[in-house]
Amino acid sequence: MVGILISNATVALCADWFGQRFFDVFAKDLNSAAYEAPAPDASPPPRRIPPGPFDSPPFPGADWQIGGTPVVGDPGNVGPWPLMEAIYAGPNGEAWRKSRVQIYGWEDFSWNLSTSTNTSRGPNANFPLIYDLRPNRFEQNQFVLYLERTPDENQTDHIDWGFRISAVYGLDYRFMISRGLFSDQLLKDNSYYGFDMPMVYFDLYVPNIFQGMNIRIGRVISEPDIEAQLAPNNLMSSHSIVYGFDNYTQNGIFTTTKIDNQWTIQAGLSNGTDVALWQRDPGNQPTGTVMIQWTAPNQMDSIYAGDNAFNNGEFGYNNLQQVVGTWTHKFNDRIYTATEALYMYMFDSKTHPTSEVPFQSGSFPEKRGYAPEWGILNYTMFRIAPTSFFTVRNEFYDDIVGSRTGHATKYSEHSLGITWWPNKITTLRPEVRFDHAYDEDVFNNGTRRNQFVVSMDFIIHY
Repeated sequence: MVGILISNATVALCADWFGQRFFDVFAKDLNSAAYEAPAPDASPPPRRIPPGPFDSPPFPGADWQIGGTPVVGDPGNVGPWPLMEAIYAGPNGEAWRKSRVQIYGWEDFSWNLSTSTNTSRGPNANFPLIYDLRPNRFEQNQFVLYLERTPDENQTDHIDWGFRISAVYGLDYRFMISRGLFSDQLLKDNSYYGFDMPMVYFDLYVPNIFQGMNIRIGRVISEPDIEAQLAPNNLMSSHSIVYGFDNYTQNGIFTTTKIDNQWTIQAGLSNGTDVALWQRDPGNQPTGTVMIQWTAPNQMDSIYAGDNAFNNGEFGYNNLQQVVGTWTHKFNDRIYTATEALYMYMFDSKTHPTSEVPFQSGSFPEKRGYAPEWGILNYTMFRIAPTSFFTVRNEFYDDIVGSRTGHATKYSEHSLGITWWPNKITTLRPEVRFDHAYDEDVFNNGTRRNQFVVSMDFIIHY
């Protein structure tokens, strides 16, 4: 007890001690509002493109959907979150600020209560609900650390650069893994908690190509989709089936070129989907990506569509050929909707492991040969308070030969959720969800066609 008192007294006298600064900033942010409306006469943040259509927070992002790039035309200012605030207040704070290098992250926990309770055949009775495969339990989903520099893509007078190195530990690593990179922990050991580095890339911004080009080189999260692997980037705590079984990550070079305020074109070349550069796999081959973003002049609509991955489509670990598109419409400052549709396939699929393809990112299909699947998904958001919004999600998914979920059946899923920021650094997302499989018993380890789940996750940023 005496030691603790002496230690606390020493901390109180040492204002420059990093731990004390971090504690003070963390406490301040826990008592600060996540969103404060700008003053009526306030100028919008400086950028050479129209203002972002959404307030973030409470919404995950302020801009129209586009992946694999910073927003060309935006200065790319991030945070700062508590860790960087404490660093900025220290003796080298100004140097850190000028460098634009930041260190930050979050922890995401979740729990769920499910009507699926039969774990005698295996623990994943909630499947194909992801990421919380295991019913009626508490999960440590993802502890995330970012080290990054975001280029200033508002300015047009010089080339700028950036990078991101990410590290993830938790249950959610299972939905990021590339075969050949940290993959034994999943594919051989079936570890429920594990480590991955889903983003390790370098950005180069060239301002004088049309209205700006960003060149990204490295491992990236696959460009399309309303959802993403990283928890704060999502509108709900759980994921749709449409998202849960598509392309996860890619390694390569990806360009994003802003033609004007309406059109942006992305083109990339990778070594395939979810496979390390050095891994022998039929899907490890030159793979193209072409995506196009169009934004309406009145800033009320956006379309983001293209071919996310195309090569010869040979059956591999996750050699998905994916055509995908999202239409987002903003009704007003409180309500918007996003609808995504996709079609995916592989050729000459096998119903069992082979020497070349001993594992599948999804599942081995029930029928060999051409393996297609398609789905359509809608999110509609209603802002109900300055720091919270209500979400309705509906989807239909057809796993035609069972190559994604292991069951050749159609699915529908319907969910309601709330996202609430009680303060600047924490987010709570309760939801209720109902899934139905039309043609086979899928849920509760293959014994039921319906599943009802109540869940919530909790994110805290640092």
